[in-house]
Amino acid sequence: MRAGAGRPLAAVALGAALTLALGACSSSDGDSGTESGSAGAQKLPQLKVSGAYVPQPPTDEMAGGFLTVRNSGGADDKLTSVTSDVAGTVQMHETVKQQMKQVKSLPVPAGGTLRLSRGGNHLMLMDLEHKPKKGETVTFTLHFAKSGPVTVKAPVEATNYTPDK
Repeated sequence: MRAGAGRPLAAVALGAALTLALGACSSSDGDSGTESGSAGAQKLPQLKVSGAYVPQPPTDEMAGGFLTVRNSGGADDKLTSVTSDVAGTVQMHETVKQQMKQVKSLPVPAGGTLRLSRGGNHLMLMDLEHKPKKGETVTFTLHFAKSGPVTVKAPVEATNYTPDK
């Protein structure tokens, strides 16, 4: 019966090894706690862009870009860069106390909104290939720290255009 006595011990060892192996696979991102199914997806940013437009610029050198990014997910993200089909460079600017300054990123909080609007944070299209005219469309590609790139088509509106709220 010596051969049969080792089987329960082998079964326990195999069970312990499987438990350790499965436990090592259950964590997906290093956060404490466990994730399963849609609960894990809720911990990711979920971005949607709306209201994009570019006012027809008064000069040939630069133009402004405006849009809203909504994050319905459970994790913060940040806008890290923007490219455009009509500009050599797109700068991100924040406005604080009526002072505009270029920034390297803009936050998109979990469950929150990043608004790029007149008088506030906005995009500056520099080194224009041509002056965008009302009726044309400008393409932006938004790059984020966590989410994949988002391409947005922004209509060119009248210079004095103000969107409905």
